[in-house]
Amino acid sequence: MGTSAFQIEGALDADGRGPSIWDRFAGESGDTGAVACDHYNRWREHLDLLSQLGVNAYRFSIAWPRLFPDGSRREQRGFDHYDRLIDRLLELGVTPIVTLYHWCLPQPLDWTERDTVERFAEYAAACFDAYGDRVPRWITINEHWIVMLLGYQLGLHAPGRRDHRRAVEAAHNLLLAHGRAVQELRARRRDAQVGIAFALAPHYPESDADRDVAWGSDGYVNRWFLDAALKGSYPDDMRERWEAVVGPLDFVRDGDLETIAAGNDFVGVNYYARRLMRANPERGPFGWEVVSDPEAPRTDAGTEITPLALTDLLVRLRDDYGDVPILITENGACIDEAPHDERRIRFLYGHLWAVLDAIEQGVPVIGYTHWSLMDNFEWALGYAQRFGLVHVDYATQRRTIKDSGRYYAGIARANALEAPA
Repeated sequence: MGTSAFQIEGALDADGRGPSIWDRFAGESGDTGAVACDHYNRWREHLDLLSQLGVNAYRFSIAWPRLFPDGSRREQRGFDHYDRLIDRLLELGVTPIVTLYHWCLPQPLDWTERDTVERFAEYAAACFDAYGDRVPRWITINEHWIVMLLGYQLGLHAPGRRDHRRAVEAAHNLLLAHGRAVQELRARRRDAQVGIAFALAPHYPESDADRDVAWGSDGYVNRWFLDAALKGSYPDDMRERWEAVVGPLDFVRDGDLETIAAGNDFVGVNYYARRLMRANPERGPFGWEVVSDPEAPRTDAGTEITPLALTDLLVRLRDDYGDVPILITENGACIDEAPHDERRIRFLYGHLWAVLDAIEQGVPVIGYTHWSLMDNFEWALGYAQRFGLVHVDYATQRRTIKDSGRYYAGIARANALEAPA
């Protein structure tokens, strides 16, 4: 089960928290995270939901601006909040999986600035010192590609930039920040595991003529990040593509890739859909576009529902990158049905079956965390999209477990997959 701090916490001015880049960024919806699910005030109630759902692990993120309001000044009240949250999880028998960066960047910092890498390393070290005795598994960065694409390339997410060179520079610094955080953890603890949560999508050509662009897009979305973190190199073909668009990647310094590949005890996989690719020379910057199968079932956001592609993705990761353990860190669907959400139940069954199929093929999957625990603030899309196993009435903040939540609870308690009735 998963959440992220900015999507649920609200209380943006509470207990010394500083502003993040998202506080005043309203996307196409015009909504902000000022209240969200009021989790900062209702966290005990929300953790009790985990017990009702029978889960044994909970992935959540720490809001960097609560701990270091300006990126460097320490705020003890923020540290105390997550102390209480972690202790309560352990009392409930739920293992905390902590994400250090789920897009809550303190307002004064910028991922195009290399100094932000060191500020992140200091923040990570402080978290390891404060919580490392109770947190067995850490995720450094969530979805480098999405931050690069939507935050710095297309301007749809905070900080709202539209600059291809700055985008790839930010992506590099995010990867470098992961490596520095790994180094800080290794210096402190050998009994904790660490990994990244990648936004990954298996690629398929629409026709034989589209094979080259499918491979190119795979480099853009997947291999650029996977190769760097797991092999210590950027793929040559994708490096050539980027240099043709933005010029020499001279911000990649000697030793950076060795730092980026400092080690991963597991790979986090965020999977929502495949990418079906078609060549289109008029589409910049790389001459391809994502298309869809008109016959495929879809979520309410229009995303194709393609669970079999998840099996392909997991098997490919094993084949190309070895037997590094895989944790499904996000998988879910925007379906606006409550409390009787039969389509989400079918979605869950199909994707859990796909994971089980991969396991039976020898892929070392160590866990699955559904996105998300409850409906929440979906970034630039605001509150219209609902991914939760728990419904949130935003006017009253009332929570109602959906049928999908009860179905998921049965699977979690039995540790066995059963087809829905």
